Amino acid sequence: MSLREDLVPERTSMGRGIDVLSCVARLSASSAYGASVQDIARELQRDRSQISRTLAALAAERLVTRGPDGRYRLSWGWYAAAEQLVDRRLRSEGLTILDDLSATVGEACFLGVLAGDATVTVVESVPAAARMIGSWIGRGYPAFCSDAGQAVLWDASDDEIRGVFSRTEFRGTGPNAATSVDEFLTRLAEARARGYAIVAEEAEPGLYSVSAPVWDFRGEVIAGLQIVGERPRLEPRSEALGAACVDAARRLSMALGAAAARAG
Repeated sequence: MSLREDLVPERTSMGRGIDVLSCVARLSASSAYGASVQDIARELQRDRSQISRTLAALAAERLVTRGPDGRYRLSWGWYAAAEQLVDRRLRSEGLTILDDLSATVGEACFLGVLAGDATVTVVESVPAAARMIGSWIGRGYPAFCSDAGQAVLWDASDDEIRGVFSRTEFRGTGPNAATSVDEFLTRLAEARARGYAIVAEEAEPGLYSVSAPVWDFRGEVIAGLQIVGERPRLEPRSEALGAACVDAARRLSMALGAAAARAG
């Protein structure tokens, strides 16, 4: 059995659980009375019996509670458990989406998450043509000059970003690395206006990348999706690669329960 086939059942059950949890959270936020099976089925446009089975499984795991009125509410333990589900789905769905993106653009693709003032690669898809040696999974790189740095801090305020880099020494290994937090903020503002980030020889000489944020069910950025390669090959294709990167990040965000408006 291939890795992809092995992941399909898990993706399907997790996807249903995250969708229903997200829906209960949204409906509960607008009503103190929680959400009924009919409310959730109507919102998700799914069969009531399927919603009932998913809610029963979530209740058994103490992620939701069912009141005497038959309406469902989030339990205290749902948040941490939902985060675990999202992390697992980020990796499983992320691998599928990166493989598709890598095959389409012919370049190495990665998912990075924020860890302190660094980004760490958690998923990668590297075609043979990319000529990259070794794996980046589990390896960290300073966020102020990494390929994913701007994407993972996409929704952070200036004060939050200053806090992340409060003890950072801005000494990048690439010739174009930001030399201060103010310079990083300027580049991030430009990236937001563009719709995706461009990192040109900030991490390493000759290295070029485009990246976009990935959102989760809470409406928060959970990762950065990147296309990385040699500058002479990628730079002329920046606009097309940026659009492909944004689309892949949107699809992954939707798989993690992000609202359509935010993911788009």
